Amino acid sequence: MFDRLSAYAPQALAVLRIITALLFLAHGTQKLIGFPATDMSPPAFSIFWFAGVIEIVTGILIAIGFFTRPAAFLASGTMAVAYFMVHAPSNFFPANNGGDAAILFCFVFLYLVFAGPGAWSVNKK
Repeated sequence: MFDRLSAYAPQALAVLRIITALLFLAHGTQKLIGFPATDMSPPAFSIFWFAGVIEIVTGILIAIGFFTRPAAFLASGTMAVAYFMVHAPSNFFPANNGGDAAILFCFVFLYLVFAGPGAWSVNKK
């Protein structure tokens, strides 16, 4: 019965790609334009500002499926750096240091580097 679901793997991968990218994009827009509403407003050209730029640019590229692999590689690395610079120093456990989202983003994007965009992408072969 579940073998028939394999036929929908490219579409499921595309849904994972799109939803993850839109969530990632929201982190960038929150940093740079304050939407969704936040008190966070990093100074221009600070490390958090650059993170916001990367989140917006790679979030858009990954969502539409354009240059998915290189964008996902950059986004994955950004989340690894974010985890080890911001979250890990405060506590070893991700559930306690608030870094669980960074870890998930990192590994979903790393998966997309190898899996590609799936269905519904701009540069689908």
